[in-house]
Amino acid sequence: MASLKGIRVLEMAQIMAGPTCGLLLADLGAEVIKIEKTPGGDDTRNFLPPDVNGVSAAYLMMNRNKKGIALNLKDKEGIEIFKTMIKNSDVVLENFRKGTLEKLGIGYDTMSKINPKIILCEISGYGRTGPYANKGGFDLVAQGMSGLMSITGEDKNKPPMKVGAPLTDITAGLLAANGILAALIHRDKTGEGQKVDTSLYEAGIVHTYWQSAIAGATGVSPGPLGSAHPLTAPYQAFKTKDKWITIGASNQNTWLMLLKAINRQDLNEDEKFSTNSSRKENLNELVEILNKEFIKKPSQEWLKIFDENGLPCGPINSITDMFKDPQTIEREMIIEVNNKKAGASKAIGMPIKFSKSKTEKSKGAPDLGEHTREIMKTFGYKDEDIDEFYNKKIIL
Repeated sequence: MASLKGIRVLEMAQIMAGPTCGLLLADLGAEVIKIEKTPGGDDTRNFLPPDVNGVSAAYLMMNRNKKGIALNLKDKEGIEIFKTMIKNSDVVLENFRKGTLEKLGIGYDTMSKINPKIILCEISGYGRTGPYANKGGFDLVAQGMSGLMSITGEDKNKPPMKVGAPLTDITAGLLAANGILAALIHRDKTGEGQKVDTSLYEAGIVHTYWQSAIAGATGVSPGPLGSAHPLTAPYQAFKTKDKWITIGASNQNTWLMLLKAINRQDLNEDEKFSTNSSRKENLNELVEILNKEFIKKPSQEWLKIFDENGLPCGPINSITDMFKDPQTIEREMIIEVNNKKAGASKAIGMPIKFSKSKTEKSKGAPDLGEHTREIMKTFGYKDEDIDEFYNKKIIL
């Protein structure tokens, strides 16, 4: 059985952070009901192009394995429907600005009176406390404020650069899922529901472990190093005769592996390169020496040599290269799902594997309101009542 089978999650979230959380919970077996606003639904439906047969590829990616209901929460009857759903649900997941649920009359205090075991997970820009609690959250801004952009890029003389992926959005979603799982365990032990609160800002900060260690110890903020590591060397990307590859000689053992592979054991006899601290101190000179070696052979030839010598290494794949990598295929990390309108589309698969627990077989993202009638029946509504709600445009 899937680990979260029997757990019902109401996802009142859109775009990236909340849907990332909902996606992981759905893969773990939870019934995730995506509650979309009317009209329009999740804003990612309008992230076009690209599309798959007219449906946003971004929406399809983030919302597979979920059921969908379109509900007008600006109408009192829509709120009453939501309150009915809370009675028989386990988790509510939301990423609104602070106070939005309270204004709608469905804040945590109200939810917990309806269902004392409910878990409310709030994902925001900065958390629900502190001087920035009322500000909206955006990945770009969070990457800048958390320090991530100060350590990303080639060097301090270049413009600030964000991580290519919306890292704080995705990480906030993963942190939220962890928080929800912990809250479910707490509830199993005590019978108590609770609030779970995380943010994009905190999600950015947790990616600065190494750099924060340096700043905490020295009082100096480290800057960007390109692909290099702030604490070990050589550990970065290098240009070969035809492409770029990564090499991870991050300790003395792998350093010696590298020297053996390129037949330059003499470098370890030079006191400038004999220890990790000396290699870091003389990194520019070391990189210049190594570049002269790596440029002699093409990437595939070097990677074969390094693999044979046990040295950590790899190609710099494009996204489509990654799709075709045999390890990606073996681990089922790129899968195909079907949407009612779009048909087949590619999605990222479940990144956690279990020896005992099953994970849910993937279904395509729901069309706007695709499961509304089914969901309403689940919560006890009769067809004639549902028809009336449709006519009033309370639901879609």
